[in-house]
Amino acid sequence: MVTTVRDFGAPSEFADDVLDVVDQIPEGMVMTYGDIAELLGRGGARGVGNVMARYGSDVPWWRVVRAGGGFPQGLEDEALAHYREEGTPLVGGTLTGRRIDLSRARWAGPVRTG
Repeated sequence: MVTTVRDFGAPSEFADDVLDVVDQIPEGMVMTYGDIAELLGRGGARGVGNVMARYGSDVPWWRVVRAGGGFPQGLEDEALAHYREEGTPLVGGTLTGRRIDLSRARWAGPVRTG
């Protein structure tokens, strides 16, 4: 069996914008897929999710979570290790928590000037 790497081509302008926002999320903080779409004013949560699935491996992907604070699907254990290392607030604490405490960890986005 031959395994091939998918070639998604160069990221679009929207993808570049999503990745730029994700790259700015501080350690210990998160944004939801919808937060990023709202900040950019386009794309929707699913659009952001598509970008993250295709191009997100080079940015701190674990800092983008589902609307309820759920970890990125399929990467829960790896994400949890990052959250513990960064001190990201979890519901139930860092030992038992399996969901981000969005009331404490949600980042509003970069400060816009001008």
